[in-house]
Amino acid sequence: MNGRESGVVNTALGLARAIAGRMATEPAVTAVALGGSIATRAGDERSDIDLYVFGDAPPPVEVRRAIATAHDPRPEIGNTAFGPSDEWSDGATGIGVDLIYWSPGWIEDQLGRVLDRHEASVGYSTAFWFTIRHLRPHSDRDGWLGTLLAKAEQPYPEPLRRAIIALNHPLLRAARSSFLHQIDLAIARDDPVSVQHRTAALLASYTDVLFALNRQPHPGEKRVLRQLAARCSRLPSGFETDVLGVLAATAAPVERELIGRLNGLVDALDPLLDAEGFVVV
Repeated sequence: MNGRESGVVNTALGLARAIAGRMATEPAVTAVALGGSIATRAGDERSDIDLYVFGDAPPPVEVRRAIATAHDPRPEIGNTAFGPSDEWSDGATGIGVDLIYWSPGWIEDQLGRVLDRHEASVGYSTAFWFTIRHLRPHSDRDGWLGTLLAKAEQPYPEPLRRAIIALNHPLLRAARSSFLHQIDLAIARDDPVSVQHRTAALLASYTDVLFALNRQPHPGEKRVLRQLAARCSRLPSGFETDVLGVLAATAAPVERELIGRLNGLVDALDPLLDAEGFVVV
């Protein structure tokens, strides 16, 4: 992180503390924590502040709007497309602010899904676990958040690791409904939107397999190549070049190269799984 980025992060941290402190005074709020790249000091001048506000219900809309309009005359309050949230920007600094409202029961279940029940998803299986692991608590009224964070620190469960790979690896190309098969059909149908959509899904499952193989919670959809390089020791040789080649080949007129590049991507992955004792079809 250079000096400019460090200054931006420090400014964002100060702003985050002020907003979190105001939120923490609301009776409906159980805990408030900072997440995202600002929390890990990996942010830059484009990074938003991600504040997670925990409570059985979000604070009243009029309270949230009053907090927001002190910084931004035109905030977006009550977004629901990706879960309950408010989004606005601080007028003095230009820093974006994203307030995410999660109920304690809901996030406990998300953590239990992977750490207790070892349930995999199609891509991003452990992203909520990663989020919880990297929260920086601001307030914790009754100690609930501290208990949740302690649970999130447990080692990567081997049954979860195997479940994620068992679900996601066949979807790369072995299963009849694999993403590679769907991409091949989309190319034959001259359907470039579907090619893009299914390629993104394949890469989501591919990275889910790699993070699980390395016993690392998945950090989410941003900076994935950088995160893999930083967090994972078992990676296919030249994986970054291969992924970038796949992305380049999704654009017509070179998408006919895409199937070969995707096969190459999986070809390089399979020996790693084989070396760890996974049955590769």
